[in-house]
Amino acid sequence: MGSAAENRWSRQRLWWFSAIEGAFLGIIYRLLFDVNAKWISSGSFPLIMTIAFLTIVPMCMGYVAVDNYLRNAPIENVRWFKWLFIPWISVLIAMAVSLILNWEGAICVIFAAPLLLGSSLIGGLIARFTWKGLKHRAQGTLSAVAFPVLAILIEAHVPSFLETRSVETDIVIHAPAAIVWDNIKSVHEIESNELPQSWINRIGFPKPVTATLSREGIGGIRQATFTGGLVFTETVNLWEPGADLRFSIHANTDSIPKSTLDEHVTIGGAFFDVLDGEYQLLPQSNGVLLRLTSHERLSTHFNPYAGAWTDAVMRAIQNQILQVIRKRCENG
Repeated sequence: MGSAAENRWSRQRLWWFSAIEGAFLGIIYRLLFDVNAKWISSGSFPLIMTIAFLTIVPMCMGYVAVDNYLRNAPIENVRWFKWLFIPWISVLIAMAVSLILNWEGAICVIFAAPLLLGSSLIGGLIARFTWKGLKHRAQGTLSAVAFPVLAILIEAHVPSFLETRSVETDIVIHAPAAIVWDNIKSVHEIESNELPQSWINRIGFPKPVTATLSREGIGGIRQATFTGGLVFTETVNLWEPGADLRFSIHANTDSIPKSTLDEHVTIGGAFFDVLDGEYQLLPQSNGVLLRLTSHERLSTHFNPYAGAWTDAVMRAIQNQILQVIRKRCENG
């Protein structure tokens, strides 16, 4: 049995070493371009929240991993199923190290994973298709190692793109508008069995707990509390009983524990913030259509990709809250 294991390891050693070499490149760049890499950017620009870090670095990781495998593997082993998935293993190893060493939170890693995996695969394909064409293999590897530096040097001086996004969620509640209004102006503590399961909680996003109201009317303050110490201060700026409740939102960013949300996805941080929210009660023949709308600020170099995630998160949170309200209203 020992001999069989040794033979298997002998066959797979190059495969794993190639994957580890690609992962090592990503880890080095993660350390090099940490949040406080002021020697590259003019200030504390977070270099790991760039297109260069999220696409160019994994692409080079995939290139280096596959290139190493192709240069050292017997020609009969150069088949697509032998090298194609090495870049993904490199990325998964690097992500595992980031999680184990607490460099990144699970939410941040999951959000970045599609970009990292896709880009690394492109890098691996480039290595394969240029494999026989490059006469000086070392130059290709050196270029892959150095290219992210050039890309990040350029991008570090490009301002982030500011975008305001809107997420709207509807639910029909079979109850009078007055009852619905009573359940939205403030929300008493949500029991764990009331809250529907959602993918956002499985990846570690805080759950809604309660929303208290200091006083009724414009100027009233709602304190919306989530698990993990996440608190929003909401100031009422439109109060139409039974019809419309609108409020501005301020995330108490300084009081959010780092264990709840890491700095790259924290609400009220450099990249994302929730600006306001609104409940609209629209009469229906069988009750009320309750619409919850929120507006968010997004400030990254990759807003289309980041916006798809933030929209999905906000929609999931709003859907959870609306389902709790409907259940309470319809059950009296």
